[in-house]
This record gives sequence, C-alpha cells and structure tokens, in this order.
Amino acid sequence: MQFRESQSWRFSRLGRKKEQLKSREDSWFRMIPWGKSRLKRIGFFLAAVALAGICRATFLHAGQAANGFVHVQGKYLMSPDGSRLILRGANLGNWLVPEGYMFGFKGGPQSPREIETFVNELIGPAEAERFWREYRERYITEDDMRFIARTGINSIRIPLHYKFFLSDQGEGFRLLDQVVGWAAKYHLYVILDLHCAPGGQTGSNIDDSWGYPWLYESEADQELTIEVWKRIASHYRSNTTVIGYDLLNEPIPHFPELRKYNAKLEPLYKRITAGIRTVDQNHIVILGGAQWDSNFDVFGAPFDTNLVYAFHKYWTDPTEAVIQPYLDFRDRYNVPIWLGEFGENTEAWTRQFVKVVEKEEVGWAFWPYKKMDSGSSFVSWSKPPYWDEIVAFGKVPDNTGGTEKRISVRPSLEHARAAFSGLLERIELRACTISSGELDALGLKVPETKGAGSAEQ
Repeated sequence: MQFRESQSWRFSRLGRKKEQLKSREDSWFRMIPWGKSRLKRIGFFLAAVALAGICRATFLHAGQAANGFVHVQGKYLMSPDGSRLILRGANLGNWLVPEGYMFGFKGGPQSPREIETFVNELIGPAEAERFWREYRERYITEDDMRFIARTGINSIRIPLHYKFFLSDQGEGFRLLDQVVGWAAKYHLYVILDLHCAPGGQTGSNIDDSWGYPWLYESEADQELTIEVWKRIASHYRSNTTVIGYDLLNEPIPHFPELRKYNAKLEPLYKRITAGIRTVDQNHIVILGGAQWDSNFDVFGAPFDTNLVYAFHKYWTDPTEAVIQPYLDFRDRYNVPIWLGEFGENTEAWTRQFVKVVEKEEVGWAFWPYKKMDSGSSFVSWSKPPYWDEIVAFGKVPDNTGGTEKRISVRPSLEHARAAFSGLLERIELRACTISSGELDALGLKVPETKGAGSAEQ
C-alpha cells in the first residue's frame, strides 16, 4: 500500500511537471510576434535551434582557443593566439611502422609483420626483439626533433601501429610521450596517424593486415579501433602540442573489388569520433578520403565542429587541377583540408607542388623524413655492411616447405648480425646525409648538424 501511494504521488508530481513544461512551451510560442501560425512557429523554432548550434560551436572554439588548443574555424586552422595556422610538416614514417621499400627490400618483405618475421629468421627471435627495441629508441631522437625544427617546419605527423597502444602502460606511450615532449620543446605541433588499424583499413602492406581490409567486415576490429583511439585521446586530451587525430591512413585501395566498402567509411569515422568525444572535446579529428585518401565523394556534410579532411598525392601532375576537387569540397562545406602526405618524386615536382598548395593556403606534411639511400627525404642513411646479402635473401620465396633451400642461400649468421648492428649505427641522425636539394625544394632551411653530411641530390 505504501508503495502504491508513493507511486501515485510520483505520477501526480510528474503530471504537474509536464503541465509546467507545456505552459512554458506555450509562453515561448506566445513570444513570437507574428501570431500562432504553425508553420511560422516551426520556422522560428528551427531558426532558434540553428542559432543555438552556431552559438555552441562558437563557444566551443572560443574555449579551445582559451585553453591553448589549435582548432577549426571555417576553412582554416587557428592557433591559440587567433592567427591562421598553415601546417608545414614531415612524416616520421618507418619509425613505429617499418616499410620494406625504405630498407631497399624490393621483391622482399614489405609489411611490419613480414619484416619482423624476416629479421627473426636472420638473427633469431630473441636478438630480433632486442634489435627492434633499440631501433625504435634510435630512429627518432631529440637530435632529429631539433634538426626538424631548424628546417623551418612547424609540425610532424607520426604513423602509429595499434599494437603499441593496447594498454596505458608499455612501449607505445613511453616512446610517443618522449617525442611529443621534444616536439613541445622545439615548438612543433604533432598529428597522430593510425597507420595500422586492427584488421587493416587497406588490406595492403602499409597497415600490416592480412591481405584484405577486414576492418570493414569485423565488428570486433571496429570496436578495438574505437577503444585504441579512446585510449590515445584520453592520454593526450590535455596536451596542446598534439593538435589532431588522423583516424585511418589511406583507407580502402582503388581496387574495384574493394569499392563496396566506401559506403562504410564515413559511418565508421562517426563511430570513432563519437568514442573520442566521450573523453576529449578539444582535439581536431582528421578524416582521410577513400582510395588512398583521394576520394572525398564518400563524405556528406561535416558531423563534428572540429574536423579536417585529408588528401594524399603521389605521382600526379603538380598542378592546381589535381587539388581542385578538394578545394571545391573546402568551399562547399567551409572546412579545412590538409595534404597529409606527398613526396617520393623529383625535386622539381616537389618545388612546383608546394607552390600550388601554399598558394591555396593548404597545409602539408612531406613523406618521409628519413629512409635508406634516398635523396627524396629530409635525411637518409647508407647501407650497412652485408646489406646486399640481406636484400638478396629477402627475394627468395618464403615458406617453410622451402626451408632447406633458404638455409643453403641465407647470409651467414655473422654477416646478418653485423648488418643489423650496422643498421642501428647508421639510422642515427649523426650518421645520416642531409638531402639539401629536397629541403630547398620544400622552401626549407638546411640546418648545420654535427656529424651529418649534406648532399645535393
């Protein structure tokens, strides 16, 4: 009986509350100066909702600026001081995401997993594990960050592998925190790029997947991707050196059989962004188009007030016509666009393309900062002793059924160990050669660096 009376009192109170709300609604509509026309009321209500949305975005951006965060305002990125920010940056490729071509492995292992398996075979799993830990410590150091800043760029993009961020403790955040700290010290902004998502967003070597973009088929992989991004965003939510999260690198190749996944890309972006926003309201979210970050037709109107849209360009004409579709998208939706990767070409091409994108106030990040025997990077390292033997062995068909043949042609253990030990010495900036021609083509300075030589490529 007591329960029923209590419930009756609660329902009575709820009824009075509804009447009060209805009374307030009627008062709101009576404030309209043009009478009680339903259509006019609806129009007034929708206008009020739109105005509220604009006000919310304005206050949100104002709050981000006040808190020291780079943020989106119309077509531009805005610095905390209210000035426009045009990003000029470099990609730290081959650090946390090794790629075969950067080691000269033509016809050999290409993805991180393939390369790691190859090194296991050559020097043994235990020694290989020590090699990779030292490699990640020495590939990007404070010397590299100081050098990068002295070239005149203002940002770096860091490709990430999800496997390093499956917990809050461990190597991933330790290494990343160190580099973000150096970036802050030398006044560089940082963009975090998920190059290797669970299941793979491309199905190719660059995402360390299994030959197919299983991310779009696997709910478990999608949930893990959201979880990884939430962990990263929670970790850096108060960090103003980190300016944005590039959710998926170059999703969905141009292969006709995979275009069916185009329709799944933006819905997945929305889910990842919603997850991030539960822990971080401040940082920019960066969305790359389908077909290697080239196709913006997969996007509708912006679904968040702090979005940037990224495109990548390789081996195209260095003309405005190449970027015109992205400029049109920027104008249509009044949002910033960003050239997240370009390079791997001649200095003449680089020089011309930079002029084109900077004329349109489009920021950029050059690919890559460092790799082996290359003039098309900021710096490069030379091959260590016996490396040609390593490369040749990488071309031998790899399967356990051919073990006898592989053992007969593999480099000696002494040569293999010497090669990988030498690699660790040569990847450090002090042993690298500066590609002064490439830096000049980018409109950057050529810093004087102790121990690093300069090469006109």
